[in-house]
Amino acid sequence: MPQKYDVAGLGNAIVDVIASVDDRFLLSHKIAKGTMTLIDEFRAQELHKALADNRQSLSHLHEMAGGSAANTMAGLASLGGRGVFIGKVYDDRLGQVFAASMAATGVDFTTAPAKDGSTTASCMIAVTPDGQRSMSTYLGACRELVPADVNEAEIEAAQVLYIEGYLWDEKEAKDASRKAIAAAKRAGSRVALTLSDPFCVGRYREEFLGLMREDLNIVFANEDEAKALFEEESFDAVVEHVRRWGGIAALTRSAKGCVIVEDGQVYEVPAAPVTQVVDTTGAGDQFAAGFLYALTRAKSIQDCGRLGALAAAEVISHYGARPETPLHQLATRAGLL
Repeated sequence: MPQKYDVAGLGNAIVDVIASVDDRFLLSHKIAKGTMTLIDEFRAQELHKALADNRQSLSHLHEMAGGSAANTMAGLASLGGRGVFIGKVYDDRLGQVFAASMAATGVDFTTAPAKDGSTTASCMIAVTPDGQRSMSTYLGACRELVPADVNEAEIEAAQVLYIEGYLWDEKEAKDASRKAIAAAKRAGSRVALTLSDPFCVGRYREEFLGLMREDLNIVFANEDEAKALFEEESFDAVVEHVRRWGGIAALTRSAKGCVIVEDGQVYEVPAAPVTQVVDTTGAGDQFAAGFLYALTRAKSIQDCGRLGALAAAEVISHYGARPETPLHQLATRAGLL
């Protein structure tokens, strides 16, 4: 019997609040231009209200589900894949926004909202006319994922479990991830981890290596993350490490394309052409979406890389971390589906 889902994603549930502003807005609200700053709940509410009230320079205020793994699930759905996302929101308006946004993309989201604790996580993204994105992120309820939030039946119904490395920042979220891994392994499903960022790797390097030895079938990493994981300065040395590991490693290298290692064999896939790079936010998330979609359709490992590269090229051609053009349409046109 075919499984209900292609991928079950586990990650931080964050609502992206995106607005066009001018530089005066950044100065008056003390927002560091072009960077990501962690903020508290009060500051998040303050900035949200300021963005909503800023009629002089505001074009539209967009609120949509975000977070790395959630963005990957949205990309999977854009390709026609079947996905379910597990992540924590609070029972408030932004929690409802997150759930509605996931449903609109075609991704199942059934995690019960919290009735106490922190409010729903949000990322205030102020976009200036020069294209710079200045982000103020309140992590809130997304850091309060607990093992009870993991529906094992949903995990077992997926071909692949995809986990965001950032979950290792909280003990309960880490325990929830381990519960999901155990369910996936019982069902004979593959387990994939994205390393999230080099600093995350630095914090949990030994634990991530332990996961590779014991639990993981697939690892996604960009070049810097992979070098941090193996403490190597040479990319060739990184490739040798993953060759010896024996699973599937998808290593992205921006304009250099990607290197995929499967069962000790090394494959190089060029980057997909893009007319103009506008915003690299979400490139790795969408690469994973294309790769996993192709993998669950039993495509060759090279075609997995090609579809991942195509999805990444689409998302870096515009602002935002999710596809604007349906990926299934682009992939069909490119002869990948």
